[in-house]
Amino acid sequence: MGRGRSAGYDEQREMILAQAAQLFARGGYAGTSMNQVAEACGLSKATLYHYYRDKYDLLVSIADSHVSRLQAIVGESLGEDAPPAVQMRTLIRRLVEEYAGAQHAHRVLTEDVKFLEPGDRDRILGKEREVVNGFAQVVAALRPDLREQALGKPLTMLLFGMINWLFTWMKPDGPLDHDAMAPIVADLFLGGLGAVKAPG
Repeated sequence: MGRGRSAGYDEQREMILAQAAQLFARGGYAGTSMNQVAEACGLSKATLYHYYRDKYDLLVSIADSHVSRLQAIVGESLGEDAPPAVQMRTLIRRLVEEYAGAQHAHRVLTEDVKFLEPGDRDRILGKEREVVNGFAQVVAALRPDLREQALGKPLTMLLFGMINWLFTWMKPDGPLDHDAMAPIVADLFLGGLGAVKAPG
């Protein structure tokens, strides 16, 4: 019989992924070594290889796990029986919440996908497309009159432009946090500048 995993195996894998994502986000995938990952995790290099076979395995795991969580959020939100405007607010809020705790993984997904091998890149980008298509589906339900102009996806990408780059300018100790920003993004997208309400 094979040796079972220790109770903390999955937690250790998640810790390693989080540390690797932070290093990749700061120094780039190409500029980060497994020695640096091991040091950041407080592990020997041999122990690190017990969890991930190489740096590429870390990259795939970071990108795939992050986009899979986004995919799950979209699936769950679209599965709720709610009007399109409510679904859109839920999608925006949940994505902003996810990004708040996954800034490094999101930067890796957006900047280091070019290092993925074709099969892995196609699979992960396919999941990204499903996320975008889910949002576009709600946009189309909100504005069916725009369907003939094929504006669903462009409007969705404009929305992602607001959400995806929050982590580049929001400061942890700034006057606004992610909880405050989610309804602002929703108000702006659904109603324009005049619909935005000050938080509080």
